[in-house]
Amino acid sequence: MTDNGLITWSVLMPVKVLARAKSRLAGLAGPRRGDLALALACDTVTAVLGADAVARVIVITDDQVARAALAALGALVVPDEPRDGLNAALRHGAAYAAARWPADGTAALSADLPALRPEQVSRALRAAAAWPTAFVADAAGDGTTLYTAVPGAAFRPSFGLASRARHAMGGAVELVLDGVPGLRRDVDTPSDLRRAVTLGLGPHSAPLAAELLRCAPRGR
Repeated sequence: MTDNGLITWSVLMPVKVLARAKSRLAGLAGPRRGDLALALACDTVTAVLGADAVARVIVITDDQVARAALAALGALVVPDEPRDGLNAALRHGAAYAAARWPADGTAALSADLPALRPEQVSRALRAAAAWPTAFVADAAGDGTTLYTAVPGAAFRPSFGLASRARHAMGGAVELVLDGVPGLRRDVDTPSDLRRAVTLGLGPHSAPLAAELLRCAPRGR
């Protein structure tokens, strides 16, 4: 928390082992699937670190290539000790943050938001500070890209299929925000990537996405 009482945030980002990441992009990316997953994560980390409300980004991963690349950008990287899926990794990251920075809020963010901008992160976190727990739904309307808990609130992430409904049922407030398209546009499929391109990708994802989409067979 800052001296003027505004909440600052630890932002948690889980990153899968790159060889297993983004399976639905395998048809588009082929052997470069891991490269694409890492590029998406690099652009997400860069955007979040540029947000004024963010004190730190904590990446939870066991991938050594991702560890080195994301640490070089300024993220703190911790191993995925539970190795029990996305939400267990996030709870582990939250415990790590709470033990060191208990006065800060905790936010869980998808690692595949290549069109994200720092001002979008700041806008969402300012809105989230008004509620014990809050979330932002993805562009498809079924999932979640951001879940937050202010200092002292229970951190109960429920990412995965139909996570929007689960977070709402768990008492988190849905933040309906204008002007944050990059925050809502996660990338799981080739169609998602094409839509993200229209928003403007970050510097890590843009050249690789352009190459992959240019070479993709029609319809993919």
